[in-house]
Amino acid sequence: MEQSRIIRKRVVFYGRVQGVGFRYTAQFAAQSAGTTGWVRNEYNGSVVMEIQGSEEKIDRVLLSLENGRYIRIDRTEVRAIAPVPHERSFRVRY
Repeated sequence: MEQSRIIRKRVVFYGRVQGVGFRYTAQFAAQSAGTTGWVRNEYNGSVVMEIQGSEEKIDRVLLSLENGRYIRIDRTEVRAIAPVPHERSFRVRY
């Protein structure tokens, strides 16, 4: 069985993404999907997430955030970045 290639993406979310449980929803979705990385609020009202895993797992997390209660994502900026070796968890950064 072929193992999916591990990739990492940096995603910036804009919209109603602070004060609505976004980071904890992201953490739960990421952990459930088996991805690693982190998420944090930015001073400009956006939320930044770095997420690592297979393309399919990352897509599953992003889709679950789009369908999250109280969350309204108006725009995202996504770019591929280098994977972080030996990362073991997904966490909320403060």
